Amino acid sequence: MSSALLPGLDKPYAAFLFDMDGTILNSTAAAERVWAEWARRQGLDVEAFMPTMHGSRAVDTIARLKLPGIDPEREAQQIIDAEIVDVEGVVALPGAAAFLNALPLDKWAIVTSSPLPLAKRRLEAAGLPVPCFIVTAEDVQRGKPDPQCFLAGARKLGVNPEECLVFEDVQAGILAGEAAGADVMVVTTTHTHPMQTVHPTIASYDGIIARVDTDGKIILSRAVV
Repeated sequence: MSSALLPGLDKPYAAFLFDMDGTILNSTAAAERVWAEWARRQGLDVEAFMPTMHGSRAVDTIARLKLPGIDPEREAQQIIDAEIVDVEGVVALPGAAAFLNALPLDKWAIVTSSPLPLAKRRLEAAGLPVPCFIVTAEDVQRGKPDPQCFLAGARKLGVNPEECLVFEDVQAGILAGEAAGADVMVVTTTHTHPMQTVHPTIASYDGIIARVDTDGKIILSRAVV
C-alpha cells in the first residue's frame, strides 16, 4: 500500500485544530431533538430554525433570535443540560477514532462551540479520546465565526495559527478558521446537501494518514491500494 498527498494540502502543519460536532462525531439527532423541542416551546418555525443552530454557541444562537422576554444565558443553560442527558445516537465519524488516536498528543486540539461538560459527555458517548488541549464555549467571549476560538487553540498548542490545519463542517467554523489565518479542511460526512467551498474536503477519515516528518510537522496523505 502506498500513499498520496491530499489535493490542496501539500504542505506540513505544526498542529491540527478539530471542531467537534459534525467534524469528528455525529450528534445531529440528539442535538436536533433538544433544539426542536425548545423551538416549539418558543413558537418558532422549527423547520426554518433548525439549520441555523449548528456550529455556534447556544447562547449566540438564541441571542440572534432577539425573542422578547427571553434570557439567552438561562435558555442556553437549559438546552445544554438537556443535551448532556440526551446522547442517544452520538457516534464517531468513520475512521475518526483511529485517526485521532494516531496523532501525537501535543499536535492536536479540539475547538468546539459546546461547553466543556457537554463536549466531554459527547466524546465519551462516541468513544473518542479527550485531548490534552481543548477550547470550549467557556474559553471565549465571541463564538464562531469569530476566530477567537482557533487563535486560543493555537496558543494552547504553542504554535502560530498560520501553521495549523482546521477541520470544520459548517460555515461559521470555516469562516472562523479562515479569519484565524489557518488552512481549512471541510468534513462533509454529515452534510445533507452539497456545500460549495474553495477548501479541500473529506467525507471520511478512513484511509487518511497523518505522518510526522523529521521537523515534527504533520503531513496528510491518503492511502492508495
